Amino acid sequence: MVQRSSHRQKNSESGPDRLHGRHVIAEALGARRRALYKLLVKPGDPGPELARLIELAEAAAVPVVETDPERLLELAGDTGAGLQGALLEAGALPEFSGVSQLLIEAGTAQRRRILVVLDGVEDPQNVGGIARVADAAGALGLVLARRRSPPLSPALARASAGAIERLPVARVGNLVRTLQELKDKGFWVVAADPEARQELFSMPDRLLQGDLAVVLGAEGKGLRPLIQATVDHPVRIPMRGQVASLNVATAGAVVLFELLRREEFSPSGA
Repeated sequence: MVQRSSHRQKNSESGPDRLHGRHVIAEALGARRRALYKLLVKPGDPGPELARLIELAEAAAVPVVETDPERLLELAGDTGAGLQGALLEAGALPEFSGVSQLLIEAGTAQRRRILVVLDGVEDPQNVGGIARVADAAGALGLVLARRRSPPLSPALARASAGAIERLPVARVGNLVRTLQELKDKGFWVVAADPEARQELFSMPDRLLQGDLAVVLGAEGKGLRPLIQATVDHPVRIPMRGQVASLNVATAGAVVLFELLRREEFSPSGA
């Protein structure tokens, strides 16, 4: 049932996450990994896309409240550009405190497991873009450091087009120890490194088989030395243009989809 509200209340830093963008809201309502408080929608004929969000909210037993468009913009704050007539108030996304919990939650349905590990990637737009790529390429989850990485904010959720609502995230205290833990569990550590001798596309299939942790470093700074020392297979993305650099999310897409291509289409199989 759609309720009506004219109640005005100031935004608060300690208040709920406020998600907007229909893809993000739909994924949050579908995944149900957050606490879901209420869906605020503009009054009047919702149209098919907004009606779908209302259906998802009602299926998840989330109250739907008609709210003045100006109030929606006020609640969205500085992030309200592109507001599409709806805003979801929800709790924070859950995070695992270690990779073991993430792996248990994810299960073993896949032929092999791929985790994406970020070393010093602090821009929410980049982390969101990487989450979108990781989900699309079939990665099992995302590993972030407790320091030098952003919170899973509404801005990050929008940058991921809602993928972060589905992709499990582990936040760990020490990336080097975490990579070693993954190696002990049978993972090989692959890293995108512009200084690597081996090009990604000429890498032998046998070196990219099995469970993999794919490490991506911050733009400009790259991987920290202790992380580099932990990597089994550094790979370089070949570039032929005048500007020899890629956005970290783009670099991640190249590496992850090359791994997917090899798994799906290589005659030998990955």
